Amino acid sequence: MLDFKIFIVEDDKWYGGLLQHYLSQNPDYEITLIGSGKECLAQLHRKPDLVTIDFGLPDMNGEELYKKIKQAQPNLPVIIISAQERITTAVDLLKMGAEDYLVKDDNTQQLLWKAIIRLREKMSLKNEISELKAELKTRYDYSRSIIGNSPALQTVFKLIDKAAGSLINVSVSGETGTGKELVARAVHYNSARSGHPFVPVNMAAIPKELVESELFGYEKGAFTGAMNKKTGRFEEANGGTLFLDEIGEMDLNIQSKLLRVLQEKELTRLGGTSKIKLDFRLVVATHKNLAEEVKKGNFREDLYYRIVGLPITLPPLRERKEDILLLTQHFLTGYCKENKVPEIKVSPSAREKLLTYSYPGNVRELKSVVELAAVMSENNLIEPEDITFLSGNNHDVDTVLNTELTLREYTRLIIRNYLKRYDDNVLLVAEKLDIGKSTIYKMLQTGEIEGA
Repeated sequence: MLDFKIFIVEDDKWYGGLLQHYLSQNPDYEITLIGSGKECLAQLHRKPDLVTIDFGLPDMNGEELYKKIKQAQPNLPVIIISAQERITTAVDLLKMGAEDYLVKDDNTQQLLWKAIIRLREKMSLKNEISELKAELKTRYDYSRSIIGNSPALQTVFKLIDKAAGSLINVSVSGETGTGKELVARAVHYNSARSGHPFVPVNMAAIPKELVESELFGYEKGAFTGAMNKKTGRFEEANGGTLFLDEIGEMDLNIQSKLLRVLQEKELTRLGGTSKIKLDFRLVVATHKNLAEEVKKGNFREDLYYRIVGLPITLPPLRERKEDILLLTQHFLTGYCKENKVPEIKVSPSAREKLLTYSYPGNVRELKSVVELAAVMSENNLIEPEDITFLSGNNHDVDTVLNTELTLREYTRLIIRNYLKRYDDNVLLVAEKLDIGKSTIYKMLQTGEIEGA
């Protein structure tokens, strides 16, 4: 099937036939020769991919036909072919959006051929960009990138929906590793600003003396070493979203300048004098309690109320225990795909071990634990001994107390740890814990716990 339809609008049948014959050498082109502007307009329902029009048609001139084509199909590319070189007309038509303006001479056929090639390359690039944008949006669709079905996470999803449907500032809080940047990206890529830049800035990673120039930019010669003009992150985010991660680390002096930018929607680069208008949505994140930081005098109260907008609090992984195995499978699938290895499964006892840890590093820590376990596993099956918790193999008091377990689960955890500590000496463990040895033997026999 021919995949690129070209209308040649030319009242000179001999010349039109010449162009038609020349372009037909490409088997991908379906060429239709049309003798008037009215006939061209009547045929637009056939959805051509390109129209070339003779500027000197008998029923209407090229500019008039061009305007009518664009009214009917605004995105349809049009190339003008004229019998004489009219510089002013050519410039005007090109400004109006004509794809090209060619003069009829001995080189017209080759120039038209090259113009069509350039056009198709541009169209292909536009399609590729559109596909990448769609893919990027899908990638940060929170139903795919933020894994979990827990009630706490469902609440977060609803808030992301509300944030994406408005232009309100958003503040994301939560412990380290809970996925604050994922939420920020989900808000951006599901909003009306998704076609514009998402600019992330980690405030904790920028030396204090460089924060101002990084955010606001500077003019050439603004300070020693400023050899060229630099665009700041605020300007880079124009039209899109600026994500300030760990905003609680921001110096009070920079806080006051940020407040001014947010109030006035404009900035002046360091060393500059002209005002630069801004239009961006602000998303901030922090692992700190900003309200408490305000009370301590570490964060400006007026800035706090300016940025808090729609607050989204991410629950720590220990409070959405039902998501641990879902995340484990997600990370394992990604690991196997990336490393081109067969599917790796998790044994029941290994799943239990994963479920009884509190993950102080949250989702980020779980990912590291799972990937390490995948490396250490044998026969594509993760066993308890393959799992190493990065915060230490034994649960300390704080870790255990921060983990929501049933009494039976706490009992299993304590007995298992004592067995490991005392080399599976059941009699000694029973004595230490003041419980019957038969209780321990029964739990070992049924597989409810396993020895060291």
